[in-house]
Amino acid sequence: MIVLSKSALRGWTRVRTTSRKRPSSSRRPNIRDDEVIETGQYDPAKALGSSSRKQMETAMSQQSSMHFYLNWAKERIDEMDAALASFEVKAGQAKAESKVKTDRLLSDLTTRRDAFQAMLKTQAEAGEAAWTEAKADLEKQWAGFEAQVKTYFEDAGKQFEQQQATFKDVAAAQAKAWREAADKFRDAAGKVASARTVDVDAALKQMKSDASEAEARLQKLKQAGSESWSVLSAALAESRKAFDQANQAAWDALKGAGPKS
Repeated sequence: MIVLSKSALRGWTRVRTTSRKRPSSSRRPNIRDDEVIETGQYDPAKALGSSSRKQMETAMSQQSSMHFYLNWAKERIDEMDAALASFEVKAGQAKAESKVKTDRLLSDLTTRRDAFQAMLKTQAEAGEAAWTEAKADLEKQWAGFEAQVKTYFEDAGKQFEQQQATFKDVAAAQAKAWREAADKFRDAAGKVASARTVDVDAALKQMKSDASEAEARLQKLKQAGSESWSVLSAALAESRKAFDQANQAAWDALKGAGPKS
């Protein structure tokens, strides 16, 4: 198994977890943006130097798997950031009694998001084999975040306006994740040998098609405006599942592909 050093990965494009400027209550403590996660353009020649073409192909296959995991995790972080930003707006507008509950929710959700982020930062430096176990732990963190949001809306009663606001922000974060994943895949696809071009082009086309379908379904719910959070969260879960499947299929298409000569 080939393990790439940090210096070999410095050419990658840094990804910010969100383009939204977050209020101070949700900033990640003790984690600099340049320490978070790096993904994007991978230069196998730079990473492996004079290694053989076979080693280069193996490394590219490993990086395809890493891209899947990092895109998976970043999509969850983007959703968590979007939900937090939505609740921060709510907290600023809330009256004294409801503000206490909202502030408590924000504190708990921020702690969960920071734990997920810290775990991911550590895992980003590990090899592919370690990701299977780590992903299971990250999924537990993500499930806890989702469950707490659901409990809040269930206990709060009729909160249609806040539910829609949160739904719209999270749906926008999903759409952003789709676009960024497609862009990264297209950049990586430009580096593979022409023998795999057909498979890679088909995977990219399918990813864009799936993204459009997912966004269209969420758009319908945005316009409805009166659905319960259970309905809205189910739609987000369906879109998220489609993202994971498209993300996996796309990077699988690059496994075993050699770089352009």
